[in-house]
Amino acid sequence: MGTIQEQNTVSVIIPTLDAAADLPATLAALAGTSMIREIIVADGGSEDDSVAIAQAAGARTVSAKRGRGTQLAAGAAASSGDWLLLLHADCRLAPGWKAAVAAFIAAPGATGRGGYFTFALDDESGAARRLERIVAWRCRVLALPYGDQGLFIGRALYQSVGGFAALPLMEDIDLVRRLGRRRLAPLGVPAFTSARRYREEGYIRRPLRNFMCLSLYFMHVPAPLIARLYGR
Repeated sequence: MGTIQEQNTVSVIIPTLDAAADLPATLAALAGTSMIREIIVADGGSEDDSVAIAQAAGARTVSAKRGRGTQLAAGAAASSGDWLLLLHADCRLAPGWKAAVAAFIAAPGATGRGGYFTFALDDESGAARRLERIVAWRCRVLALPYGDQGLFIGRALYQSVGGFAALPLMEDIDLVRRLGRRRLAPLGVPAFTSARRYREEGYIRRPLRNFMCLSLYFMHVPAPLIARLYGR
């Protein structure tokens, strides 16, 4: 019989699409962690150096049809760890993430829950802090963490709820809704997301567009149509 550590190996899954600007920092935050069995970068057809950066950092790369849900599903299918750590390419975990994940695994009932990180932005502005508070409220009241907060979940639970659907958008909401409030738990450690898109599009415009997409999703508008409206 293997040791406890051997029975709790982690596969990190990162979907990429022209993510060369952010991927190095995301990968660097994962370095030197013995519980990580593998890092799999599921690329959706990048035209930049995303694949080369991933391979140089020791990650395994797989190709998948473009679409975050499709790419995450492909990465998970190619993985072999007991646990899955699902991260966006511009999502850098804070230093305390290893201890938080270890504590999550050790807690009773861990295999029946998914954990998510605290949304944070790499921006010192007041607008960034306000958005972080709104996201914290959304997670606490609505139990809707987004993919840019990462998701840590046991393979068996991931498979039992059907994994990621092949959606071009809202794949994260689709999965956490199937998990449900009782099977979601905060990990209490920040995941720093790049604020570049918020600075480019505006701290009002981008969140409003995200809220509109979420509203359309709950109105049962098909995800491909929402994706076209989103501009993806």
